[in-house]
Amino acid sequence: MADPQPPTDVLVESARVNGAAAEATLSGGELAWRPRDGGEERRLELESEVVGCRVEGRKLKLVTFSSCGGDGEQPSPLACGGGKGGGGGDGKTRRRRGEVAVEMESEDAAARWGDALRDRLASFGRPKRLFIIVNPFGGKRSGRSIFQTEVLPLIEAAGILYTMQETKHRLHGQEISHSLDLRKYDGIICVSGDGVMVEVVNGLLQREDWETAIKVLEMEWHNLYCTRLGKTRFFSVLMLTWGLVADVDIESEKYRWMGSARLEFYFLLRVLNLRRYNGRVLFVPAPGYENVGDPVEASTSCESNGSNAGVDEAEANGSKGETCGYPGPSMEESDLHWRSLNGPFVSVWLGNVPFASEDAMAAPKAEFSDGYLDAAIIRDCPRWDVLGLMFQMKDGAYIESPHVEYFKVKAIRIEPGLRVGSGKGGIIDSDGEVLARGDGSRADDEPEHLMSYGPPIQLTVDRGLATIFSPR
Repeated sequence: MADPQPPTDVLVESARVNGAAAEATLSGGELAWRPRDGGEERRLELESEVVGCRVEGRKLKLVTFSSCGGDGEQPSPLACGGGKGGGGGDGKTRRRRGEVAVEMESEDAAARWGDALRDRLASFGRPKRLFIIVNPFGGKRSGRSIFQTEVLPLIEAAGILYTMQETKHRLHGQEISHSLDLRKYDGIICVSGDGVMVEVVNGLLQREDWETAIKVLEMEWHNLYCTRLGKTRFFSVLMLTWGLVADVDIESEKYRWMGSARLEFYFLLRVLNLRRYNGRVLFVPAPGYENVGDPVEASTSCESNGSNAGVDEAEANGSKGETCGYPGPSMEESDLHWRSLNGPFVSVWLGNVPFASEDAMAAPKAEFSDGYLDAAIIRDCPRWDVLGLMFQMKDGAYIESPHVEYFKVKAIRIEPGLRVGSGKGGIIDSDGEVLARGDGSRADDEPEHLMSYGPPIQLTVDRGLATIFSPR
């Protein structure tokens, strides 16, 4: 997408900004004002901080969404990207909705400035029509109220037309995005946890027009990765885990009444009775990580089990010979140099973003669009060392431990085994969804799993396949 080019004319006018006399200047993509009493000049970047503008007589009212508090208000907070996990943990990128009131000397001046501001905002290529999917059941069942109190005011201030639909059952988001008439919309917004977003991505990639459909999450290039077991495939966005993290994430659901404290509580329980898993991890290292692990002989390459085979679309979609949907990234086995690590493992974490939660930086070197997955693998070690590693995860320092292997991969294959000293397997969890479970248990409301525990599961990265809305 080309950089937006706002109008270049400059407007200068005496005005009252938030009640204080000032000289206001509108130049390019910036509104600035300097108080008459000699105070410090204030600035607003229109593209990144101004949502919309309306004219009421002599007054211009600009709705802002700013991290700097430049509007002088203290409105209700809305964390951009989910607190620390989205980069807002230090307060630098936590945004607040507010308003700047600019009172002109005449209604004609206000109308002229209002037209100029709207022209500039229109030049940024923002979406005009959105389809919004709200999950009213996730987390603390607050999706509906978040939409009404936090999202809707921004949508209305920006003058965006929207259609809102609530999800009613598991995989409903996937059903919606698979059948949605995308010609009517510029983008899809999910007011939910990561689960509905992943459902939407999978629904878009199952469409015949997937190449254009996936761009409806438009604005910033973004990795997706494809998880395969034989001919079964699943597209993920954020992470895949096996071992300690997956066990805590999934098994702690029975303590959801505790809120976020359930994770810390169940983590301590798991450390006290630490599980170690046999198995093997094979991977194609990114440049700079070629010395991690041991080389894999050609006779044991990942090609032999068919985990890199293309999806039988007719079988997967019941289309009687017709094929549709994205088959996943292709890789030429003869050009790949696989390496391996052998268990036992305490935890295997594969991530596309740095943070696992607002206070856990599991993959400190991860980037959304670098074309690689970051692997953080905790090898067999004493339980108290594991506890120490978790305390170091707040800033990512744990990856320096000799018990941790940290590296980037273009493709990775997990061959999950049984727990050490037990006949049970573990859990493989992707973006909060159980892909495979080998411990013989399943909650009453837990659906049949997409993949089997035991056979190799392979992940490959497709760089820049999807695009997402993102503040500049």
